[in-house]
Amino acid sequence: MNFLQIHKFIIKLKKLFYILIFSTILGAPSTVVFAQKSYTVVLDAGHGGKDPGNLGNGFKEKDIALKVVQIVGKNLEKHSDINVIYTRNEDIFIDLWKRGDIANTAKADLFVSIHCDSHTSNAYGAGTFVLGLRGNKKNLEIAKRENAVILLEDNYREKYVGFDPNSAESVIGLSLLQEENLDKSLEIASIIQNNFTNDLKRLDRKVKQDNFQVLRETIMPSVLIELGFLTNRNEGAFLDSYSGQHQMGSSIAAAIESFIDHLKLNTVKASNGTRTISKEVKATIENNVGIEYKVQIASGKSLISTEAYNFKGLRDVQRIEVGRFYKYYYGISTKYRDVLESLKEAKQKGYTSAFIVAFKNGEKISVTEANKMD
Repeated sequence: MNFLQIHKFIIKLKKLFYILIFSTILGAPSTVVFAQKSYTVVLDAGHGGKDPGNLGNGFKEKDIALKVVQIVGKNLEKHSDINVIYTRNEDIFIDLWKRGDIANTAKADLFVSIHCDSHTSNAYGAGTFVLGLRGNKKNLEIAKRENAVILLEDNYREKYVGFDPNSAESVIGLSLLQEENLDKSLEIASIIQNNFTNDLKRLDRKVKQDNFQVLRETIMPSVLIELGFLTNRNEGAFLDSYSGQHQMGSSIAAAIESFIDHLKLNTVKASNGTRTISKEVKATIENNVGIEYKVQIASGKSLISTEAYNFKGLRDVQRIEVGRFYKYYYGISTKYRDVLESLKEAKQKGYTSAFIVAFKNGEKISVTEANKMD
């Protein structure tokens, strides 16, 4: 079996496992605890060693990426429930396939690859990418440039059979191995971009999808961050500075912390004791026979009345108790096009980090999977 076949087989096994676990929870007198002991985050500093990355205005991408990664890691390591792994913690060359292999072997919950961009114009701003089909021509060129490092690897022809990093057809043809985790990848990417834009006032180059090889090799939520453009003298100087690196690194770390908080609310573990799953959740699980979409607008430990005045005028907010936490949903619908309008409305009201979730028969599934069934 090749890597793609193995990956698809693993996904099928995981789905079967989740179905069995969920069925067990519903049929046995056990506590539903939404928690996990620890979360593993793999931080990947782009380029390194014989591969300097881009050298706009004399700045070195490989050095900036490494320093920012180390700042992110240092912040995350303050949390006892976060395990940080670095694909490189010094100036060495690491094959792209190996970076993904490190994350897969560690069974990471998140993979974050950090880079700096370049352009022939004076472009500037920060952007975050998740794995996806080809976007516009500009995104394709970024993907080709980042993937070109493959040519520096030993035996690259055997490792990446049929893949030419300089070929648009090869980039377009990259398989979407992360489809199951796309929703979570989009979630963390959105949080990162939100922090860059709102907290650091960086120009927002949006969350985009493209086929970076380093993301293609991972089988967990993964993002690639372009901190900014070294070819823009002002932005390059900012990213090469101690202050700039600490601002960007701290912002990324805060986004990861927020994402892990969300993961804690979505992790189900069975243990002996009394059932703590709420009646509302149970009713949804038992009675819903189709696809249901919702917009998650908030979550936390606070029990808030779902009256519109508590949610900036949004009506019919649904509150779900999940262990010791509460999730708040808006715009519940069986139609994806309708929930898109609800998401737009929620963001207009100020819930900028709101995102869509999907359920089938009460079981949470990826939005991508739900769209296929809708």
